[in-house]
Amino acid sequence: MGEKAPRTSARGKGKSIELGRGECYINRELSSLEFNWRVLEEARDDYHPLLERVKFLAICGSNLDEFFMSRVSDLRRQMVRGVAKYNADGLSPAMTIDMVRERLDPLLAAHASCWHEDLRPRLHKAGVHVHKWTELDEMQRGSLRHLFEQEVYPTLTPLAFDAHRPFPFISNMAINLALSIRGPSGKERFARLKVPTSTFPRFVRVPGEGGDERASGGPCLNFILLEDLISSNLDVLFPGMEVLASYPFRVTRDAEIEIQLEEEEDMLTAVEEGVESRRLGPPVRLEVEATMPEAMIRLLAEQMDLPRYLVFRHSAPLALADFWQLLALDRPDLKDAPFAQHVPRELGGPGPIFPHLKARDHLLFHPYDSFAPVVTMLQQAAQDPDVLAIKITLYRIDKRSPVIDALVEARKHGKQVAAVVELKAKFDEENNISYARAMEQEGVHVVYGPVDLKVHAKICLVVRKERSGIVRYSHLSSGNYNNVTTKVYGDLGYITTNQDIGMDVSNLFNALTGYSDVSSYRKLLVAPTGLRYGILDRVHREVERHREHGDGYIAWKLNGLLDKDVIRALYEASQEGVRIDLNVRGLCALRPGIKGVSDNITVTSIVGRFLEHSRIYYFHNGGQEEVLLGSSDMMPRNLDKRVELLFPVQDQGIREALVKDILAKHLADNVKARRLRPDGTYVRVRPKKGEPTMDSQKWFVTNRGAWHER
Repeated sequence: MGEKAPRTSARGKGKSIELGRGECYINRELSSLEFNWRVLEEARDDYHPLLERVKFLAICGSNLDEFFMSRVSDLRRQMVRGVAKYNADGLSPAMTIDMVRERLDPLLAAHASCWHEDLRPRLHKAGVHVHKWTELDEMQRGSLRHLFEQEVYPTLTPLAFDAHRPFPFISNMAINLALSIRGPSGKERFARLKVPTSTFPRFVRVPGEGGDERASGGPCLNFILLEDLISSNLDVLFPGMEVLASYPFRVTRDAEIEIQLEEEEDMLTAVEEGVESRRLGPPVRLEVEATMPEAMIRLLAEQMDLPRYLVFRHSAPLALADFWQLLALDRPDLKDAPFAQHVPRELGGPGPIFPHLKARDHLLFHPYDSFAPVVTMLQQAAQDPDVLAIKITLYRIDKRSPVIDALVEARKHGKQVAAVVELKAKFDEENNISYARAMEQEGVHVVYGPVDLKVHAKICLVVRKERSGIVRYSHLSSGNYNNVTTKVYGDLGYITTNQDIGMDVSNLFNALTGYSDVSSYRKLLVAPTGLRYGILDRVHREVERHREHGDGYIAWKLNGLLDKDVIRALYEASQEGVRIDLNVRGLCALRPGIKGVSDNITVTSIVGRFLEHSRIYYFHNGGQEEVLLGSSDMMPRNLDKRVELLFPVQDQGIREALVKDILAKHLADNVKARRLRPDGTYVRVRPKKGEPTMDSQKWFVTNRGAWHER
């Protein structure tokens, strides 16, 4: 990668351009919506099997839910309190919300079009019918009516709203029906009915499986949405009343939790109380069915204390995130073909793993490489009489975790086991609290991250006594110790016995579990103390090298690039002629291609079958190539408000594999990559004439293990 000629130098140009001005940066929230457009493109793309396209539409819904619970709620809090936190782009919270509203309407319309005009008809042809009540025959309706009366009806609780009864509390993210009802007096009344999606599946199977057989043979799968089933049988709930109409709606609440730690209170209890308070967070979005009358919308918005600009009409079904349920269907013909994850030969045998781990460093590239060697390392460490201690950080943990099982087993065998559990991992707090308690009961030393910092670093240390003395086996990763996400997230894990890295990891754990205050490390870049400056120093080093030799080159792969100091340093490097290639999956505030500022910078984003989650920071460094891996993106929260780390890859063969087999393939992608334009929009990268196609994820599946051969 470093051998390529640099782009045309911009040295001396653009020096008068003020790099701090807001026009040089893309708004964070608008960048988030642009990412959702890229996800929607995947839902529209025939390149994917049909149910995988449905999955991408579900991700669109899930992303927007979190966007409102986290980002829009933060903007609204700033507006209410009159205290604005300006991002690099300089837009006020009010201006940002106005622009979000403007960009959201076409996005929501595109969601509806994707479902009604594309995915639903294609599912129908494939034998997966998502019916409306009016499309069912008499026998099917009768069967569903019986199901409703016997199972669903007993769980429903309609709540009236009138002078004697207050407006009911509306739970966060729950689907509800707003009902217009007329009694014998002729007066029209309002009632609310919660749809019990936590009790019943959103997609209700139609009993009897009537209908045509699909073209490939076999019976069709017939479903109806739970809210449609309920709304079509409301007469059962309101005997003697006339149900005039029903309209689905949903409320999104502020999901940010404030942790107030009293002197006598422990962190776990404080987080538990914060999670409970999330249920009562103020509303930040009202979603209604497109046909809901304006008068009913006004009623709901007033009761929610929501302005009209936070009310959204939907033509698509509400809660698209629930469409993940269709992925559970036994239709392998409509899903991605499974593949066997690669296990490096020396790490997959039946014998002891530690001699192989000591012999050389190992790189694991998930999901193409299996997570099994990491689990095996922990399982063997639990029973190995020479292992003295195991330390690990846990951020997002899977259910029935083999990692937790191994830690508990190690404690039963007398090992010293310490787990730093991040209780504040958003939306995983309750799961982490449960595991923390379970491990404490088994004697594991459980430590929680500081109140004002999240521990996002992904590290594990196994301390083993050997003939040569104490050996530290360090596993450092961009991804969580989660056996599920390692099958669908693109992450890089590294196992080494390097003494300097091992000592650094030990010191970092001591800082997390004790009172040591380590501000510098031999090899690691650790936030919030030295990571920012370590990255900036390396960018400046590349600039100095380019001034002398003209061969400056930087290539990064990461999830988010928002930090103004880092972006400004990249702009300055571009002005000096340093060639910069950035592969940023999600949020990016840097504007490439600005004349005199970022002419030498390209930004691409890959959205495909797997979630791109790895971080690679490459510096050509005059041929003395440096590659950093780890958990940190270049965002203010990572650099200032989290414990993060990046580490240098010491092994030359692995370093070459990362640069030439992994990073280069991502940067060469011309199938699933999109290029960021100066206006903040993205355009799909297409192969040039005569150029072969490169789907990087498909290449990694086909050639899994290739990076182990260097």
